[in-house]
Amino acid sequence: VGTAVSEITHLIFCTSSCIEMPGADCRLAKLLGLHPSVRRFLIFGQGCNGGATVLRLAKDVAENNAGARVLVVSVENMLCMFRGPGDDDMENLVGQALFGDGAGAAIVGSELVADVERSIFDLSWARQTLLPNSEGLITCQLREVGLIVRMLKSVPDLISENIDDCLREAFEPLGISDWNSIFWVCHPGGRAILDKIQAKLRLQPENLRVTRQVLAENRNMASVCVFFVMDEMRKSSADRRLKTTGEGLEWGVVFGFEPGLTVETLIIRSV
Repeated sequence: VGTAVSEITHLIFCTSSCIEMPGADCRLAKLLGLHPSVRRFLIFGQGCNGGATVLRLAKDVAENNAGARVLVVSVENMLCMFRGPGDDDMENLVGQALFGDGAGAAIVGSELVADVERSIFDLSWARQTLLPNSEGLITCQLREVGLIVRMLKSVPDLISENIDDCLREAFEPLGISDWNSIFWVCHPGGRAILDKIQAKLRLQPENLRVTRQVLAENRNMASVCVFFVMDEMRKSSADRRLKTTGEGLEWGVVFGFEPGLTVETLIIRSV
C-alpha cells in the first residue's frame, strides 16, 4: 500500500477469457500511464489457478530484482462461456451457473520504503505441484462457440486426497501441523471441493468462512478469486479488530487449482 504509479517496474496480467495481440497487458499499461520501459508478462490459460500463479511469479521477480514493484492483475469475463443450453450438454449449464466475472490486483515488492509503503500480507514460500494421474480431469478449450469447460466428478476427491501432502511439504520447516491454526485463502472452485477439503483436514467451519462467502457472493471468478478472498479477510480482520490481517493468526496458506491437475501452494504471513 502506498506505491506510486511511477514506481511500478513490472506488470503481470492474467486472464483465461480472451486471446488477442497486442494483449490486455499492453492496453492496461497505457491506460494507467505506466512507464514505456515497464517489463510486462501476459499469462493466459492458467484457469482457476491463475491468481496464485501470478503471485508466485511476482514473488520471484521482486526477490531477484532490487527495488522492483510488480503490479499483478487478474481479469475474467465469463461471457465467453455463454451459449444456449442443451439436453445433451448439462456440463455447459453447470459451468455457466458456477462461474462469474471479476477483476483483482495487488502490488508485490520487497524491502518496503519506510513511512511510504505498508504490507498487507508477506509471501514467504511458493510451490507448484502437478498431481499424478490427473490429466483430463479438468479441461478448458477455446472453440468457435466459446470457452468449453469440462470437470469430472472425481476432481474434489483427487484434490482432497493430495492436499495434506502439499501442506506438510510447505509447513513442516515451520513446525506447523495443525491446519486449524493457520488462516486459509483457498480458491473457491465449488462447494464440493471445499466440503471435501474441510472434511479431509478436519477444518473448523470458520477456516473456510471467507472463501465460502466469496463463492456465495461472486461465484467462481477463476484467477480472480484469491484476490477477493485476501481482501475480504483483510477487511473482516480490521472490522473485528483482530491483531493481524489474517484473522488474528500469523501464518496462512493460499491454495489454487487448475487444469493439469495442478495445485499452487503459497505460505503467506499476516502483518
